[in-house]
Amino acid sequence: MKALAILLTSLLLAGWISAIAILAIQNFSPVSLRFLGFQSINIPVGLVLAFSVGIGVLGTAVVQPLLGLSSFQRDDDD
Repeated sequence: MKALAILLTSLLLAGWISAIAILAIQNFSPVSLRFLGFQSINIPVGLVLAFSVGIGVLGTAVVQPLLGLSSFQRDDDD
């Protein structure tokens, strides 16, 4: 059962990576981001999307253990 969960997780991740790659290739037009008065250089939409996903994944990986939201729970009843 654990192997099936790992397989499904891998397939889901591969699907998301493929979707981001396709979107990045099809949206090559440059955009400029503005935030609190700051403006970035012109970069492709796909690159912005890829960086956003990467930051989101890393942020989730860091915050999840800090908040105790991990799905893996230790059994300390030994």
